[in-house]
Formats: sequence, structure tokens, C-alpha cells
Amino acid sequence: MNEQRVTISPVGTSMPEGRRRVLYALRRRGDATSDELARQLSMTRSGARQHLTALVDEGLVDAREIPSDPPRRGRPELSYAVTAIGDGAFPRAYGELTTDLLGFLDDEEPRMLERLFERRRDERLANASVRLRSKRSLGAKVAELTKILDEDGYFASWEELNPAPAGGPKAYRIVENNCAIWAVAERFGQACTSEIDFIRAALGEGVSVERVHHMASGDSCCAYEIRPVDA
Repeated sequence: MNEQRVTISPVGTSMPEGRRRVLYALRRRGDATSDELARQLSMTRSGARQHLTALVDEGLVDAREIPSDPPRRGRPELSYAVTAIGDGAFPRAYGELTTDLLGFLDDEEPRMLERLFERRRDERLANASVRLRSKRSLGAKVAELTKILDEDGYFASWEELNPAPAGGPKAYRIVENNCAIWAVAERFGQACTSEIDFIRAALGEGVSVERVHHMASGDSCCAYEIRPVDA
């Protein structure tokens, strides 16, 4: 069964004003009760609870009961905190910062930029090699490498190409449905070169890797066809 992936919209694009204010206040505080947020935002307790309940339902906020001794009668008191999903909904400028810094480096030391991408490739390769070491067949290596790419944020999948003749070598395709470093790859071709170099090195000698789709060229995905060299 395919894993469902959730796309998080930035805070403020469609969220009601009151709910957005509660989420912002909660993120600044770290955690708070509905009463604390109501006082801070000058809204009613019931209004604060209503917004918090909606945020919990959306997965943006988590609620936990505050223990009391002796046990509290009636409605339990809850403490609220922003979840990792909720935190991911806040604006980020990491991509823009990264491309700006790499651009400055490219202006000053072009060779250093090349070395940075080479180091990233080598670091990924060292980590991947540990997991691929025990995989004997090309198919097993392709499957494990796809898991690694998926964990890195590329939303990767793999498939076997048209069945080979009996006893013949099998060929495969890895598809990356997302570019985890798109802001960088869109501007610096070294990122794409580093990616295919990583895949080739990870699969080792005796394997041909050809990129047949390329997001930076306008395709909807990046795809690589993989074959034994004698296929």
C-alpha cells in the first residue's frame, strides 16, 4: 500500500484569523493552557478552547492532560503545544538562504563550490554503502537505494522494467517524485550532477545509470534507468 503524504500549507494562507493568532501565541510560549492563551489574547475561554480544539483536530497542536493531586473534578485541565506538523507550517527561508550563500561562494571561490557538492556526495555515499554492503543482487541494491532516497525526501519509488528474457539480466527504474534540494538544484547544476554521481557510485561497477527524466529540464520527476553494463 502506498504511503499517504501530507502537504502542509503555510500558516495564514487559509486559516481563520482567531485560530492563527492562537497558533502563533502557542508557538511563542512553547506550551500553554486555554485559560493562559485566552488572557494573553484577550478572548473568551470558550473561544480559545474552540480554536485549540480545531488545531488539535488538524494535527497542528497536541493536547495533554495536566495531572492534579487530588484529582480535579469536572473538565480536565489541558496543556497545549505545537506539533512537528504545526511547526512545519510556519514560513521557512532556508532554501533562499542556502542559494544566496552558495551564490556568494560561487562568485568568490568557484572551485570551492564544486568541492562542497563533492563532499556532500561522498558523505551520502559513505552512509549508503553501509546499508548496501549486504545486498548481493542489483535488484536488492536498487530497492535499498530507493529507500535511502525516499528517507532523504525525494519521494522515491522503483520498478522493474520490461521483463528480461529467461535467465537474462534485469533492468530497473528509480523515480524521484520530489527534489529535496530544489531551491539549490534549480540554480546550481552541480547539485544534479552530484545526484547521478551518487547513484552510480552507490550501485557500483558493472552498472549503467542513465537519467531519462529531469525536473530541472521541465519534467515532473527525475528518473534513472539502471542496467548491468552487458545488458
